[in-house]
Amino acid sequence: MTRPLISYYGDDFTGSTDVMEALASNGVETVLFLTQPDDALMQRFSGARAFGLAGTSRSQTPDWMDTHLRAAFEWLKTLDAELCHYKVCSTFDSAAHIGNIGRAIEIGRSVFGVETVPLVVGAPQIRRYTAFGELFAAYQGRNYRIDRHPVMSRHPVTPMDEANLLRHLARQTALSAAHLDNVALLAGDAPEKADMLLIDVLDAATQTAAGRLLWNDFRATSPFVCGSSGVEYALVKAWAEAGEIGEKPVFAFPGAVDRLAVVSGSVSATTERQIRHALSNGFDGVSLDPLALSGEASEVEIGKSVAAGLSSLQQGRSVVLYTALGPSADKGAELDHATEARHRLGRALGRIEVELVTRAGLSRAVVAGGDTSSHALGEMGIAALTLKLPLPQTPGSPLCVAHGGPVDGLEIALKGGQVGNDDYFSMIRAGGRSAN
Repeated sequence: MTRPLISYYGDDFTGSTDVMEALASNGVETVLFLTQPDDALMQRFSGARAFGLAGTSRSQTPDWMDTHLRAAFEWLKTLDAELCHYKVCSTFDSAAHIGNIGRAIEIGRSVFGVETVPLVVGAPQIRRYTAFGELFAAYQGRNYRIDRHPVMSRHPVTPMDEANLLRHLARQTALSAAHLDNVALLAGDAPEKADMLLIDVLDAATQTAAGRLLWNDFRATSPFVCGSSGVEYALVKAWAEAGEIGEKPVFAFPGAVDRLAVVSGSVSATTERQIRHALSNGFDGVSLDPLALSGEASEVEIGKSVAAGLSSLQQGRSVVLYTALGPSADKGAELDHATEARHRLGRALGRIEVELVTRAGLSRAVVAGGDTSSHALGEMGIAALTLKLPLPQTPGSPLCVAHGGPVDGLEIALKGGQVGNDDYFSMIRAGGRSAN
């Protein structure tokens, strides 16, 4: 059996499919597991060269990480891949108390026994850039320093108020840090010795140089790496140069479906525009009460929500069920008064989606919201995902195929809150072609 090129843990589900898209669309056969697979499931995907494990650490505490993330890393280590990647969101939003990236790096260093953990966050393919240690991200066609980003600077759980990534990490860990900036990287300067090494990626040239550094220099001594899907976008260039992968595969468009069910737990302005676009293009809308769905009367509320969604689907119409229509409708402060309320909300949305899919006989569905997807898919009985269709017009949110459970064979897209064009839901219904 050929040694896997890479294994990875995604800190949320949408980020996990982002990595799968980056790999599979470049010819690296990839499977994403939703839980640690048994031997039979592993054998089903024995030909894969990349194995992912979709997680929820982005919305978990350091104490949770100490137990669950350590166990995940220990399992990934048994796969004996050339590299193992802890995948974080490309906007790097995190905090000491929730989604602590520094703590995750500490655990990875311990499990894999490495001294230096390379950190690659920039990914020009998805409009994320690092230059001189600072992170920039696009929004509505403009690039912003992350602490001035209209969405991420106001994230409801982990707002980004620091653009310098090593300063941001210093709030989360006491590990030493070094930085290889974009100028030094292209000059071929040797990196400093430290527990963590941030490698800038600003453009195609720095991305190529970063990939060579990871594959040719760090693979043998530091096989554990942290970062966004920029890690994979950098590595596929190095793998192509090394002859590890060949030509990019060609994906057939799957065609349109007559009906689509979307559940959304996102409060972002991006998702708001996508919902409004859908409502103007043949979708029915169902407004959900996030407090009721996460409260003691959740079973009753789930039943009402399913009935409302089925009413539209049985009339041959697509439907989007949403907990908020933009930031002004965010009820996060009320949710945070109750322990685990956000997690319960995500699971409730998963219950709603699986009922709609199975009872209406749907072949395609969407879950919107990074944290939402992480908890919703756990309720849908899905064991694994593979790539159906990459979406270069909205990278990071591909169309996937679900394996296992009551929705086996379902085509499903998982969309982060800030990801996608305004016509995203209509585009998925149309089979990946622009609906404009």
